Amino acid sequence: MPGFVGAVQIITLSSSGTFNVGDVFQLHPVSSSKVFAGAGSFNTGDQIAVTNHYSATNTYDSDTLDQGIMFTL
Repeated sequence: MPGFVGAVQIITLSSSGTFNVGDVFQLHPVSSSKVFAGAGSFNTGDQIAVTNHYSATNTYDSDTLDQGIMFTL
């Protein structure tokens, strides 16, 4: 059923966000990312003490393509 929408002001919209005004059947935003992180990178909490005497992150990726996002419904 169609509807009438008045004035719309968008201040900010994230890079993976979706904005729609009006009739819609399906919204399906998709994203992908690759993360390289060293020792102690994702520690969260209060008063964490991490000691890394030697840390090296292997970022070598021998394949040229990773699994893509295709045919998603």
